[in-house]
Amino acid sequence: MMGLMPSEETRTMTPPPVRGSAAHDDGKPGGASTRVWTMRLLVLGIVLSALNLRPAITSLGALLEEVRDGLGMSGSVAGLLTSVPPLCFAVFGVMAPRLARRFGAGAVVCAGMAAIATGLIVRPYAGGTAGFLAGSALALMGIAVSNVLMPVIVKHWFPDRVGSMTGLYSMALALGTALAAAVTVPLTDALGGSWQTGLVLWAGLAVAAVLPWLPFVRGRVTPPATGERTADAETGGDGPVRGREPQAPASAEHAREEAPRLRMTRSRTAWALAVFFGLQATAAYITMGWMAQIFRDAGVPAGTAGLLLAVTMVMGVPLAFVIPRLATRLPHQGPIALALGVCGLAGYAGLYLAPAAGAWAWAVLLGIANCAFPLALTMVGMRARTGPGVAQLSAFAQSTGYLISIPGPLLVGVLYQHSGGWGLPIALMSALMIPQMAVGFLAGRDRTVEDEAAR
Repeated sequence: MMGLMPSEETRTMTPPPVRGSAAHDDGKPGGASTRVWTMRLLVLGIVLSALNLRPAITSLGALLEEVRDGLGMSGSVAGLLTSVPPLCFAVFGVMAPRLARRFGAGAVVCAGMAAIATGLIVRPYAGGTAGFLAGSALALMGIAVSNVLMPVIVKHWFPDRVGSMTGLYSMALALGTALAAAVTVPLTDALGGSWQTGLVLWAGLAVAAVLPWLPFVRGRVTPPATGERTADAETGGDGPVRGREPQAPASAEHAREEAPRLRMTRSRTAWALAVFFGLQATAAYITMGWMAQIFRDAGVPAGTAGLLLAVTMVMGVPLAFVIPRLATRLPHQGPIALALGVCGLAGYAGLYLAPAAGAWAWAVLLGIANCAFPLALTMVGMRARTGPGVAQLSAFAQSTGYLISIPGPLLVGVLYQHSGGWGLPIALMSALMIPQMAVGFLAGRDRTVEDEAAR
């Protein structure tokens, strides 16, 4: 089972071999080859899963006007719809560590991908707003548990490659987000113009993501023992994070006995990271849910508005790989959070002053600002010393953060409907960027939650 990582006491232990696993084949011909293919399969699973973590949201953002017309939604109800993702992430994300302890992280992610596929198939044809919300919630439940467990899986299987592996799946996540934003409208038009068809297409990608996780469902494979560099040979490693020694994964059963329970509410760093996560999520979901509509209301054609949203999302493809690697090499990640915030403020100013004239520039600036997400994920892996610490911090920061982000998209919809324009919503987005920069600076300090939560 791969759902948990070792405690401090078990850091140097080599996991017991599991029959049929890569570790069990160490002394047999082909054992090294089995380990290589295991790691390749795991990387494929991580990438495909990451590709599925946002299309359910950005495909809806690209077709929001058509969905509103088709289901008879008001602006306030549409705002509620754009608030559903963070609500589901908060409610279901907190369950992920417990599910991983019981079933294994691989099994939970596999089930999560299946839930995404099912929800995306059901929601366009469920009939009415309530059915659409229920189908969306099912898909978002799968996204929620996968959101939380991705940092856990990376820490568990790639303990000395947190930066590069976080960058890899963050890059895949950004690519999936941008792809859905860019091609949903053209594909919908090419297939007859039905918004139901445009939304259901993305279920196929989720089905594909189920397959690589099947061998991990019952713990039939285990991580490489201490010192093995199989994954590094594949992609080139970045070495131990900030000089720390790599941790050897232990079995799930041993980790379940030894993992300490940390009181995250006593850690200032955990709170700073949770608030940072919540505010960047607020900005991200407002962008994904409403930015295309802002451009459309400014006179930009629907297809171009979708491309502008795609540009915002695609900025995360290269930057999501660069930022985590840079962050792991710095003693303080706060300056990165400040720089991203400045780009966000500039983008919001442009949306207010000249939304159509400078649309491409504002899309780029907001895309850079949205890279606060991979920075937050990287800091989750860096602000805890142990695997169990990362699991608990990831659940606390993401669940608390998504709770914080719930009102933002809803409030934007209400302000938009009652003010009749985008001035007040953009002012709200700009105001929220200031505390995001402040708590991001605090979360970037070189501290660990194990030290603070134990006081």
